[in-house]
Amino acid sequence: MYQLEQSIYFYLLLAIPVIVLLFIGVLIWKRQTQKKFADADLLKKLSPNRSVFKPVLKVFVFCLAIACLAIALVNIKIGTKIENVKREGVDVVFALDVSKSMLAEDIAPNRIEKSKQLVTQILNNLGGDRIGIIGYAGSAFPQVPITTDFSSAKLFLNNMNTDMVSSQGTAINEAIEMAKTYYNDEEQGNRVLFIISDGEDHEGNVESIAEEAAALGIKIYTIGVGTEKGGPIPIKRNGILQYYKRDQNNEQVITRLGEETLKQIAEEGNGAYISGNNTKEVVSTVTSILNGMDKKTFDSKQFTDFKDQFQWFLAGALFLLVLDVLLLERKTAWLKKLNLFNEAER
Repeated sequence: MYQLEQSIYFYLLLAIPVIVLLFIGVLIWKRQTQKKFADADLLKKLSPNRSVFKPVLKVFVFCLAIACLAIALVNIKIGTKIENVKREGVDVVFALDVSKSMLAEDIAPNRIEKSKQLVTQILNNLGGDRIGIIGYAGSAFPQVPITTDFSSAKLFLNNMNTDMVSSQGTAINEAIEMAKTYYNDEEQGNRVLFIISDGEDHEGNVESIAEEAAALGIKIYTIGVGTEKGGPIPIKRNGILQYYKRDQNNEQVITRLGEETLKQIAEEGNGAYISGNNTKEVVSTVTSILNGMDKKTFDSKQFTDFKDQFQWFLAGALFLLVLDVLLLERKTAWLKKLNLFNEAER
């Protein structure tokens, strides 16, 4: 198991192709300039020790040093030991609406991205809880099984989008039914389901299913994402707007937040409705709800004693930088014998 402490420094690797392009540009400029003064044979006589291979080697070594420096700044940490850890928490499942209506931009940047931000911030504030994630549109599907691995959960969460389910709609009832299978610990008294949705186009008798879930000890909280004014549904390709979704009468579809539906589901599920417009308030409310519940103690295996590995890459970068300085652009005796690039005298 490994951790990346500062992954943003991977952007330094973008400097490598820039350096290569600059080096190629300088080589082309040099050759064109040299041709103005003398032909190739005369240049070889004037500078017999000029190497073609050495400048390429110097640039390669320098780029390798930048790569090592970038990885050192990222600071990869490797877990060296697995231990059984006692944790106290609640089983929390998030059901995320990924229907096309979640593309509406009545809340920035759009409903689905806002929903993912909310779940991510909630996960950042959880302690020893176990979490699971379900996606749903016209049907529900498991995204992350119940786990204590928050890092993996965030990775899968970030990849969720409205193209994951071909059938459209908002099958909240299927999401609730699937959530029942997530709570695999019979001794866990507190089970919580957070439904993040715009509450529109729900299908089936959701209220009765929510009531059944509540009878099993599952508390259902709904988080509404969107506005009552609503907005059109943009259909984009590669980030470029293609058109806005229209109905059978060729009228532009306006999707609005269905607060009443979400409030009714939460009421039947012995939970509460939470407005998702303010991330800070949502996180604070969810944290208060979970902190007020009785925690169950359970065992979980996890990596401990993570050790920094940056020193190896930093040492490699320093060595390569020193080597780059010591490398001269003229030929050496052993390189002449190898006759690389036909550099030996005829």
